[in-house]
Amino acid sequence: MKQITIAIDGHSSCGKSTMAKALARRVGYVYVDTGAMYRSVTLYALRHHLFADDGSIRTEELEAALPAIVIDQRLVDGKTTTFLNGENVEREIRTLEVSNHVSPIAALPFVRTALVAQQQRMGQNGGIVMDGRDIGTVVFPHAELKIFVTASAEVRAQRRYDELKEKGMPADYQDILKNVQERDYIDSHREVSPLRQADDALLLDNSQMTIAQQDEWLMRRFNEATQSL
Repeated sequence: MKQITIAIDGHSSCGKSTMAKALARRVGYVYVDTGAMYRSVTLYALRHHLFADDGSIRTEELEAALPAIVIDQRLVDGKTTTFLNGENVEREIRTLEVSNHVSPIAALPFVRTALVAQQQRMGQNGGIVMDGRDIGTVVFPHAELKIFVTASAEVRAQRRYDELKEKGMPADYQDILKNVQERDYIDSHREVSPLRQADDALLLDNSQMTIAQQDEWLMRRFNEATQSL
């Protein structure tokens, strides 16, 4: 059977990565977390003081450094794990500090161009599940299955809060809610590859869904997409 490309887009903290990983495992596809790629560039920028005191980005310095920023994802103990220049940064890229800075980094045209090219190479032969903000609109506009995921900002903030607390990381619900709302605005209004639902994407609002219900919904959509080939 031909292997398809599955593009999962949507708002921040709506569980895209969790559902994409689960679907990939279930159908035997490769999973790529594009959000982690942008978070890795953001972590690099923070570590190298590429944000000015006023929050602006030292874009010329970041663009010059980009060829030296090597991001790859590997399976570690059965989980997709992100490495930045050989260092496991899976924990570091999930902090609120990175979350507060990632949207401006992801809006930079030269960053998006570089990472989109990497993503397209990863998925050129199908058999891949990729999630992000512009997978179905820019990275893989001809993907056989496109899903756009959303949930209320309050639900997403609570999920993010619970995730951080479970990992033993500091978390404040109101700070997280503010971050979710700000990221929604920036992601939807940036000039390059703004977040939007592709015309042929299926909408999934998982505000009131359990993970099991969500996974079952995705599996039905996958079966429908592959049976129609």
